[in-house]
Amino acid sequence: MHFEQLDLNLLVALDALLTERSITAAGVRVHLTQSAMSGALARLREFFGDELLTQVGRKMAPTPLGESLAEPVRQLLLQIKATINTKPGFDPLTSKRHFSLMMSDYVDTVLMSEILRKAETEAPGVRFNIMSNDVPSPTEFLERADVDLLIMPREYVSEKHPREDLYTDDYVCIAWQGNPLVGDSLRVEDYSSLGHVVLQFGRGRIPGHDEWFLTKQGVTRRIEVLAMSFNSLPQHVTGSRRIATIQRRLAEYYARYLPLKILPLPHELPALTEAMQWHSLFTDDPGNRWLRSIVKQGALSK
Repeated sequence: MHFEQLDLNLLVALDALLTERSITAAGVRVHLTQSAMSGALARLREFFGDELLTQVGRKMAPTPLGESLAEPVRQLLLQIKATINTKPGFDPLTSKRHFSLMMSDYVDTVLMSEILRKAETEAPGVRFNIMSNDVPSPTEFLERADVDLLIMPREYVSEKHPREDLYTDDYVCIAWQGNPLVGDSLRVEDYSSLGHVVLQFGRGRIPGHDEWFLTKQGVTRRIEVLAMSFNSLPQHVTGSRRIATIQRRLAEYYARYLPLKILPLPHELPALTEAMQWHSLFTDDPGNRWLRSIVKQGALSK
């Protein structure tokens, strides 16, 4: 389709280029070969009479015009997507729609399994892409509508889009049942002297929710293992003399499969509230409403 002599498909390419700032990565994003994306950039440069992006080291940097086009082009594409998705109704039984949801592996484990089992019956043709939120800025994926639903602790979601609380969880300690250093409770001194398995996120090894609050209270832990995921914490504790601080729901889930003790924390930690968030343009999208409904029902059933 053309508008004012511009092939509107080129706007999709432009959005990808301005987001990724790499011809190769932009091509992967919109499923075009590197040569096809280079051709699209050449046509865009000709139309706008501007380089739009220039090579700076290994990355491309937008020109002033390119920078000024980024937000309006993205908003235009989002408006088009929202218009297309806002149909008279959404029939999950016959829909072939794909949904992307971003969350931690903890939420995926304690919440999504039951939801996906229900969806298999209720919406057999619908496909789900579960994405990790262990990325530098999860809310950017929401801003670009690269995800239909973002699930994160309430304090980390964006202020710009609607959200709804899903459930609240608290923290406990877990230890291997055969750990000779751990009885039926933990004293403050036990918590400080025992080795800990701790989760830190991403390449920057960002501390988890529990670490931030304990550090604020002046609590120091003898950290012996830095784990890569929530789900690895119970596994690294099993068979060792170490302990870990994790969400109660995750502890109870793994206690069904591993020989674990669940113990009260000797320090106070605030409860964790997980919330779901969606782009404001898709509030009235029947498909997104259905998705939010089954996620909310799954959270309430826990």
